[in-house]
Amino acid sequence: MLVYTFDRTLDGLLTAVFEAFALHQQPEALLGEGAQLPLFCEQVYAVQTVEEKASRVWKGLERRLSDEALRLVMVSYLSELPELDLPLFRYICKVFRQPEGSRSIERNFADADVLAVTNIARRVMHEQLRMKQFVRFQKTKDGTYLGVVSPDHNVLPLVTRHFADRFGDQPWLLYDARRRYGFYYEPQATDDVRRRWQHVVRVSFADTEALPFRLDTGQLNADVLSNDDRLFQDLWRTYFKAICIRERINPRKQLNDMPRRYWKYMTEKQ
Repeated sequence: MLVYTFDRTLDGLLTAVFEAFALHQQPEALLGEGAQLPLFCEQVYAVQTVEEKASRVWKGLERRLSDEALRLVMVSYLSELPELDLPLFRYICKVFRQPEGSRSIERNFADADVLAVTNIARRVMHEQLRMKQFVRFQKTKDGTYLGVVSPDHNVLPLVTRHFADRFGDQPWLLYDARRRYGFYYEPQATDDVRRRWQHVVRVSFADTEALPFRLDTGQLNADVLSNDDRLFQDLWRTYFKAICIRERINPRKQLNDMPRRYWKYMTEKQ
């Protein structure tokens, strides 16, 4: 059994595709560095990520796949699921094995790899939709709005444009507590509504112990939270309780519409 190992980045996977064609090989497993090797592993090839090789593979995909399929490839990789690696690797290899100009395999859902990649991409898109629905922002004393999330998939890059469009007149920070990074937006004096999302910048904090909010609940520290926002949070909880009709409570439907894993960052559930 031939096993490829790589750094589990998209560039690393694209480099693995390049190496497979260059060496005329077809690995039976694709694993992240440090992962346990299969029992009957006979040969291991450690793929070293090379940006130039990854770029050549991506440019080849741009010629052979539609924009929709290219987006699907990128979105699926944001799932961070180890079980995606080999199907996505084989999917890309199959794209290059087809004669250029022939019908693309991107909608051949009878192919197990195409179906696997498509289904995982759909899961990621569903997660990003829920991020738009369930993010709760808190206002700090300096006027910045903070939203803390912990999604199953790495969907922050997919939702920043939505928040830049919707909250383009106020500074905000959307922070992923699981992956320890976020995106910050600050309105510009000459802001073009169509280009607001270009002002979003990725941020991370070297010392997470000094953060002005709790990672486990997303709650701002009392000395940072604005007085107005404290009042609005209390009003929101009161409203949420007031509109609840106990006789019509349906816990199963509520959990289906609003999974429990989102509750810890939602004001009305605290």
